[in-house]
Amino acid sequence: MKILPALSLLIPVAVAIWPLPKSYTSGDTVLFIEDNVHVTYNGVSSHSILIIQKGHGTVNSTSPSTASEIVQTAIQRTYETLFSKNFIPWKFHPRNSDFEPSTENKKYITSITLTQTAADPENIFQAPVGEVDESYFLSLIESGKVTIKAKSSIGLARGLTTFTQLFFKHTEGCVYTTLAPVEISDEPKFAHRGINMDTARNYFDVDDIKRIIDAAAYNKFNRFHIHITDSQSWPLVIPSMPDLATKGAYRKDLVYTPEQVADIQRYGGLLGVQVFLEIDMPGHTSSIWFSRPELITAFNEEAWDTYAAEPPSGTLKLNSTEVYDFLDEMLDDLLPRLSPYTGYFHSGGDEVNIQAYLLDETVRSNDTAVLQPLMEKFVQRNHDQIREKGLTPIVWEEMLLTWNVSLGKDVIVQTWQSDEAVAAVTEKGYKALVGNYNYWYLDCGNGQWLDFPPSSSEKYWPYNDYCFPRHNWRVMYSYDPLHGVPPEAHHLVVGGEAHIWAEQTDPVNIDNMVWPRACAAAEVLWSGAKDETGGNRSQTEASPRLSEMRERLVARGVMAHPIQMPYCIMNGTQCGLDH
Repeated sequence: MKILPALSLLIPVAVAIWPLPKSYTSGDTVLFIEDNVHVTYNGVSSHSILIIQKGHGTVNSTSPSTASEIVQTAIQRTYETLFSKNFIPWKFHPRNSDFEPSTENKKYITSITLTQTAADPENIFQAPVGEVDESYFLSLIESGKVTIKAKSSIGLARGLTTFTQLFFKHTEGCVYTTLAPVEISDEPKFAHRGINMDTARNYFDVDDIKRIIDAAAYNKFNRFHIHITDSQSWPLVIPSMPDLATKGAYRKDLVYTPEQVADIQRYGGLLGVQVFLEIDMPGHTSSIWFSRPELITAFNEEAWDTYAAEPPSGTLKLNSTEVYDFLDEMLDDLLPRLSPYTGYFHSGGDEVNIQAYLLDETVRSNDTAVLQPLMEKFVQRNHDQIREKGLTPIVWEEMLLTWNVSLGKDVIVQTWQSDEAVAAVTEKGYKALVGNYNYWYLDCGNGQWLDFPPSSSEKYWPYNDYCFPRHNWRVMYSYDPLHGVPPEAHHLVVGGEAHIWAEQTDPVNIDNMVWPRACAAAEVLWSGAKDETGGNRSQTEASPRLSEMRERLVARGVMAHPIQMPYCIMNGTQCGLDH
């Protein structure tokens, strides 16, 4: 007995937008678009900046930080996406079908009208969580007129991103949609939607980082957290302390200069993605030893696992005036250079090992009663300095939940270990970021990067890492950031981040480690984890949309891995189980 393709069960392409809009309607009229379409922004023609050489358009990352620059960048990026970075959707139709519309008697998109209905906040690139309205309204009528309205320039950018997802490349080279008329009203569920990228354990070129930011913006992420230093290397150039990078980086040229950091921040800002840095401390700092050994205790101990989570061991001394002077000078140099493009600085605080302070001559104790007041002083000094430079501190959950530091209520607490941690942070009245490692750690499941001698090899077989297995997109999609948090505290969960740590991630595999799995986190953070009935969102409905997003990312030059073979995509729900 033959099983016919389940064509009647195909998810309609009309809903193939990622992340899912709050509301949408669409039709089945075909419209084409050409690269001379007339675009206006608040009544002013943008045509002169939009005619670009196909395949050669670039985001101007050195432009001033103005609302018009954000919109102009979004318009240019829209053209690049439609005409240079588009794809033929053959996988989403039955095999050998004539799925493309006729190119005879084509009807065209005639105009794109962008209207910003409110002024951007003056500090749009440094704006605190929730202060930029990213909502938008999109209308595409059958006559070919497109209208996108938003209260902010970033909202217009989000609307243009959605607009590009309505279109496909034709085998004859033209670009079309089959979905007119379209009407979409959309806004994000969570204000902070981020990716955390570790650039300390492995070095990534600036172009690699920008490619991740570009893909993040295309998924409507709005934060990019760079974990830029750690025990293994210090690649961040601090001009007043040049030895930090020249001695602490893996290689003298594998560093990030002030100019490169500013370029990355500007690039993200123009795409509506605020880029902020983390210098983890007091733990995860042993790379400082190579230039300032007097600041570090328990450096590179043979029994490293007694004193640190990873080799090499080493942590900033906890009661040292030299450490305080060092941090004053380092942060005074760094923070003013970051502040034009962010309102935040992450001061770390995770995985501090109390045993290291037994070797710290300024403390000589592992008694938390002795250490807690010193940690309190350490964190408060750092946060006062961060605030003096106009930035808001972010810390890892341990500073609040393990060390009981008296954090200011402005501080955002980033959780990573459990849903219970999120509930505990909000119970104390603090804003929380979610990112439970059991769901949103993108590096898990590659096995141990540690080596085991024959005497203990059998004990550790099959050499799983601490957070195995690999968290596939379905696991990531099932995560509810509000799980276990009482409704009256939901407002304190301001968002979350997916994390890509770099013990086993480098420029060769970064794309397929992050994408398209991080897209699942993007939709949860933008659209919410629950559907209109209050239940978990359907994987069956999401799967074809995510496959399409994967194709769009590949067209952008991102080597995202596939989530299904073409047979499944072509045949609707036939690859699903009903029991």
